[in-house]
Amino acid sequence: MKIEKVKINSIKENPNNPRIIKGDKFNKLVKSIQDFPEMLKIRPIVVNSDNIILGGNMRHKASINAGLKDVYIIRAENLTEKQQREFIVKDNVGFGEWDWDVLANDWGVKELEDWGLDGFPFEEEEKELKDISDSNESSFRVEIELENEEEQEKLYNDLIEKGYKCKILTL
Repeated sequence: MKIEKVKINSIKENPNNPRIIKGDKFNKLVKSIQDFPEMLKIRPIVVNSDNIILGGNMRHKASINAGLKDVYIIRAENLTEKQQREFIVKDNVGFGEWDWDVLANDWGVKELEDWGLDGFPFEEEEKELKDISDSNESSFRVEIELENEEEQEKLYNDLIEKGYKCKILTL
């Protein structure tokens, strides 16, 4: 498949697109496209033989808002109707997880937020920490990774019963 550069108004939004981006997240996508339009060539919009978007509806919409006149596409012309419907969903499913330790150590929060990433668990930890070096108080914590919510609840109840001060956190 080859990448083509086409007029932005020559492709059509998919009326059956199940994903949307609104508000601040959409504005971040527009800014991302304005700041790094080359990314659109690296990750082109996928269209069918009728020029209807199968993958990249929000990038298309954000590109219009960013003032672009042309976009890059790949044509997926040999997909059946069923395969097209499957592609629309699978293209938007997030299978992976973020490695928050790598993100926290290798990138700045501001930079990641500018790129559209949010929900940082390490931000909350930073907010909770306070400098206690000038006081006589000590604070000790233990983080325990459990398999499921039932284990979490049981351990929490056991520790509370033994007199420990506990918080339930889901990261």
